[in-house]
Amino acid sequence: MKTKRLLPIGIQDFISIREDGYVYVDKTERIHQLITGSGRAFFLSRPRRFGKSLLCSTLEAVFQGRRELFQEIAGRPSLAINSLDWQWKKHPVIRLDLNAGDYSQGGAEALHNALLSELQAQAEKHKIELPQADIISQFKYLIRKASEKGGERAAVIIDEYDKPLLTTINDTELHLKNREKLKGFYSVLKSSDEYLQFVFLTGVTKFSQVSIFSDLNHLVDLTLDQRYGDICGLTQNEVEQNFVSEIETILKDTSRNREDYIEKLPRYYNGYRFSKKPLTVYNPFGLLKHFDSGGEFLPYWYETGTPAFLVKLITKQKINIVNLNDKWIRYENLRKFDIENMDAVTVLYQSGYLTISKYDEERERCALDYPNEEVSSALGPLAAASCAATPRTAKARRKPNRHGQHSHDSPLAWKFSLCRYAAINTCCFNTETVVLHLIKSKSLSNKRFTR
Repeated sequence: MKTKRLLPIGIQDFISIREDGYVYVDKTERIHQLITGSGRAFFLSRPRRFGKSLLCSTLEAVFQGRRELFQEIAGRPSLAINSLDWQWKKHPVIRLDLNAGDYSQGGAEALHNALLSELQAQAEKHKIELPQADIISQFKYLIRKASEKGGERAAVIIDEYDKPLLTTINDTELHLKNREKLKGFYSVLKSSDEYLQFVFLTGVTKFSQVSIFSDLNHLVDLTLDQRYGDICGLTQNEVEQNFVSEIETILKDTSRNREDYIEKLPRYYNGYRFSKKPLTVYNPFGLLKHFDSGGEFLPYWYETGTPAFLVKLITKQKINIVNLNDKWIRYENLRKFDIENMDAVTVLYQSGYLTISKYDEERERCALDYPNEEVSSALGPLAAASCAATPRTAKARRKPNRHGQHSHDSPLAWKFSLCRYAAINTCCFNTETVVLHLIKSKSLSNKRFTR
């Protein structure tokens, strides 16, 4: 009996993946391109569950000089960077992870305590005693001492830099306090340049230059960079080359038609596009869960949670997400995000609910659409919020989506209609409950239900 391969579902630690023999799709050639090119400070925005934390962990191992992890190990092949020109110097790495904190509770002290805890953990790792000083001075001291003690310039990696801002977006006063706190904290990355070899920040959104990034104008934004459109996520080629075993097992165990399955897989999980270049990628979390489940097509990524602030924003701006396909916006607006001028459509793109479907070079604008069926088939809560906020009129214009379907003909529109009924009549976001409610109230015929 063939042993089932280990898939790194939810595992974000590169060392564990390599030492324990998990499948790793090799992104190190793209990483090598990044760390040997122009610039030393970078920012990358991607939706949640897209591999940002694993990328941070991989970069950490590279700058720690852990070459053995990139060679053949635990029955897994060596990685591309092992045969490329890289000196494998050991740099001190300061890695801060802001994802775990609950910043909506405890006021401004919650952010202060989270930053202090992260700095203390890194100081202990490098055997450095932090001075009794404000948190900005402690951060500067940690970078300088780590560099001096290690004999090389340091690498600073900050994962989910925007979590303290996103979780407080519905509390304007606290949000602005956190923004000012982080603005001062992150400004250390520019003033400590002489001690830094590499800086990397990740997040879901990029707050505009007038706020948190105003002091970090030296950061190179990779978010829409064509060269790095696949640095997170999996391309079609990567899926076909790295998951032959999983695909063949599913076809054998389910007796599915090969051609139908191969056609449905990208339609359901592929489709995310992060640049002008027409290159799309799979969300790795949903795809790996699909393989691990034996081929069940379910909205795994969506089920990990919808940000509460996003539902409230859609409701407040009366956005009808039923009619968002082929929504044209200026390309540069995909980067913008601030509490004073939030655009729900841009936030939907940055959060992964919409993606680039077309690019108009002459007008420097792009069309947005749902990335795939995993997202579009599971937008019940957002649809309920938007439909309740924007009642549809008889004159409403229905646009066909990129598959040629009109909104009233698609399965997605049918689910939207259920969720709209729920939002208005039952205040319920669970589709199954809505269906039962409609059947009991005789608002839904059996013929209609079997559609």
